[in-house]
Amino acid sequence: MADAEPTAYPPAPWEQAKRIVVGVLACEAVGLLGGWVTRTSVDTWYPTLAKPWFTPPDWLFPPVWTLLYALMGAAAALVWMAEPVSRRRRRWAMGVFGAQLGLNLAWSSVFFGLQTVDGGLIVIVPLWISIVWTMERFARIRSVAAWLLAPYLAWVSYAAALNIALVQLNG
Repeated sequence: MADAEPTAYPPAPWEQAKRIVVGVLACEAVGLLGGWVTRTSVDTWYPTLAKPWFTPPDWLFPPVWTLLYALMGAAAALVWMAEPVSRRRRRWAMGVFGAQLGLNLAWSSVFFGLQTVDGGLIVIVPLWISIVWTMERFARIRSVAAWLLAPYLAWVSYAAALNIALVQLNG
């Protein structure tokens, strides 16, 4: 029983709101870092690539990613404050979440930062797997947290299809 935490359940409303805000801001910060990595390539390199017919317009990416990072942050906060859940189980879920967030940033860094569509494809596969794994871990703690990641999984699935097409058209 050394894994139990002596905290009140449920957390006070202000504590819940604070944790959600922190989770969202942390994920949005990762998004901003990814945007910083991609900023020059989006205007210079990416427009030179041959793109498939299902490529979304450039203006769509910022609002979609802003929403997805907010959903990721809210999902993480729900798991972070889930009670009664053992500290070990929560740490495990948050560790998997952190790994997928790192792979998310790695994809931006490889695809746009290094300007390699092949490298992006190599990174997006473990990213997709890590999102599914995160959803599985989150579902064991708070099912709504897993469902909040469903749009993210759908978007990364779409991005993977786009990445595959970019490799085929530009390889």
